Amino acid sequence: MKPTIRLWAVLLAGLHTYVAAQEAVAQQAADRQTTALPSIDIDSESSPSTLGSAPLTTHSLSREDLRALQSGSSDVAALLSRMPGVAANTGGGFSSMPVVHGLSEQRLAITVDGHPIDAACPNDMNTPLSYTDPQTVAAIRVISGVSPVSMGGDSIGAVIALNGPAPRFASGADLLLAGEVSAYFRSNGDGFGGGTTLTAASSALSATYTGSYTQSGRYRGGGDLGIVHSTEFAKTDHALALAWQGGLGLVELKGGYHHSPYEGFVNQYMDMTSNRSWFLNGHYFNDFGWGVVDFKASYRAIDHEMNFLADKGGTDGGGMPMNTRVRSWTYDLKVDVPLDARHTLRLGNDFRREKLNDWWPPVPGSMMMGPDAYINVNDGRRERFGAFGEWQSRWSGRLATLIGARFDRVNMNAGDVQPYGSDMMNMADAMAAMDFNAAEHHRSDDNWSASALISFAPSEGVMAELGIAHKVRSPNLYERYSWGRGTMSSSMIGWFGDGNGYVGNLVLKPERADTVSAALEVRGGGKDGWFLRLEPHYTHVDDYIDAALLRRFTDMMGMPTGFVQLQFTNVQAEFYGVDLSGAVPLWDGGRWGRTRLTGSLAVVQGQNLQSREPLYHQMPLDLKFALRHAVGGFEGGLDLEWVADKTRVDPLRAEPRTDSYVLLNLRTAYRLGAWRLSAEVQNLFDKAFDLPLGGVSLGDYKAGGRTALRPVPGRGRSFDLGLSVRF
Repeated sequence: MKPTIRLWAVLLAGLHTYVAAQEAVAQQAADRQTTALPSIDIDSESSPSTLGSAPLTTHSLSREDLRALQSGSSDVAALLSRMPGVAANTGGGFSSMPVVHGLSEQRLAITVDGHPIDAACPNDMNTPLSYTDPQTVAAIRVISGVSPVSMGGDSIGAVIALNGPAPRFASGADLLLAGEVSAYFRSNGDGFGGGTTLTAASSALSATYTGSYTQSGRYRGGGDLGIVHSTEFAKTDHALALAWQGGLGLVELKGGYHHSPYEGFVNQYMDMTSNRSWFLNGHYFNDFGWGVVDFKASYRAIDHEMNFLADKGGTDGGGMPMNTRVRSWTYDLKVDVPLDARHTLRLGNDFRREKLNDWWPPVPGSMMMGPDAYINVNDGRRERFGAFGEWQSRWSGRLATLIGARFDRVNMNAGDVQPYGSDMMNMADAMAAMDFNAAEHHRSDDNWSASALISFAPSEGVMAELGIAHKVRSPNLYERYSWGRGTMSSSMIGWFGDGNGYVGNLVLKPERADTVSAALEVRGGGKDGWFLRLEPHYTHVDDYIDAALLRRFTDMMGMPTGFVQLQFTNVQAEFYGVDLSGAVPLWDGGRWGRTRLTGSLAVVQGQNLQSREPLYHQMPLDLKFALRHAVGGFEGGLDLEWVADKTRVDPLRAEPRTDSYVLLNLRTAYRLGAWRLSAEVQNLFDKAFDLPLGGVSLGDYKAGGRTALRPVPGRGRSFDLGLSVRF
């Protein structure tokens, strides 16, 4: 019997035995008052308010949290790193890639308003969360441990669910008019921007507009690290949401437009020179008595362009244009059927279709980039059809279970490709194109997943949870269909920020992950009391998509450049670690206000079990503390973060080591009626440090004449101001 099957057999048998043993206790407790953990105010320390209402490994940022943080960053993914176990791989100024327990964005289930967003770039520059802004987001939820299968398939890691403002309706016959306007300024990089939310509603109809703009120049690293090149950016987002509620339920229609005219990427050879996207989402929700129906559908168009900004030698009409066009269609249907007071059956079906074209136009006058267009992915198609079933039970006020399974059929295909030309300068690509075109491109994967969660509250203020899951993810279009073998063409592929070149692999297998996560939480003192939460986790991945060496790059003189060409390949890997978080009130002095201390510690290690080397981009030990004091309309506090030395690095990618560092931020805010004025000093002591997940600073490398390659420096001291008003 395979180890995976044995693991499931033992754990499910144990779960069945435990549930059976608890039925007598559950029957006796059914008529007694239930024991539930109280909800708490969120400062990256969320907890489900009732037993079994959500996994215990759920963490949240509310609108109030984001409101306090919005002046400091335009990058929603970077803000998530305030949560235990969450980090961010460096991208552009608003396009970081979230990492949870060592598993990167490509392996996570990420939704915006309940809808997934497909990648449309060989460097993953337009990440799903890049289409959002801290100033218009209403709430973010992260399930870092085992998640229910109903929350998405085709992923092996955490769930990240981001939502904009929910529809608001007037009570009675009056017309509801409400909104919020905010603006900010950051001294480091001269960043500025603003956001607006406006709602007009009757008791049955609601209309909400959200819009934002953000812009920044290049930031300065801490200490004497100087300007960090290729870090400028600008973007705007607009959305209009219409909603109607009545006897037929709730109907929502939301459309929006996103445009970024430029975004520098410090650890990529290319920059984003245009990203345009528009979308249309639909949502229907109703409780029919016999069950609840929740249906979502969406369409999104993305047109993406890359080239060089000024730091990398960009000029009008020159450089190396690269274009990507993606069209996506999705739907998601969930039906909850209560079987009795304790048991609910949840059934669902979802569909996701992505169509991608990736081509690089010829450059007039260039002997290498012409005379033809380089076709990287031709009519790439990826379709996933999924179905699932879940059984949710509250056996008593102390015991709850959630067990589910799902099936996903993934079909992928792509057409023939072509290089820039067939001369000697393009011979490697010409030969690779011939081999690719002669091969069969169609691939189909049948992926089975399952998860089981058991939550137990042995006494008031104590809750424990055990989760086990087997989840499967198929490769993305670039992992399977990128084919170029030339130095330049392969160096344009990859979202790793390491300067290396990547080649796709038609025979890649889906990743199959077995995860065990647990959580133990103890709390007391009521809503604003203390709590301590421990979350260990372990994941073993069969056919994890890593990389294997093809060749080492050399310059025109035949000397090694320090960069390599890699091909995506399947290996065995494992991830393990622990998150520890907690909070304690230090002072509750009535009219003197309240003081609260929160903290978290995260440790994770990822290992390639075949090479016995560390996996790429694993966050070192990360310790955070936050002290908050509030009295009347005044808020004040400080944030302290200590990150350990990064010594476990991937030697194949020449991943840089980074030294430990300590950062201190000070923040304050004052509320006067509907107005809120905030001020913050980030990196108070202007500490010079390198980002552990930043990769290499290719923007500085190019601007410096390719004479010195360094890790990506972190941001130096910045004075940030924010102003907002609600009405």
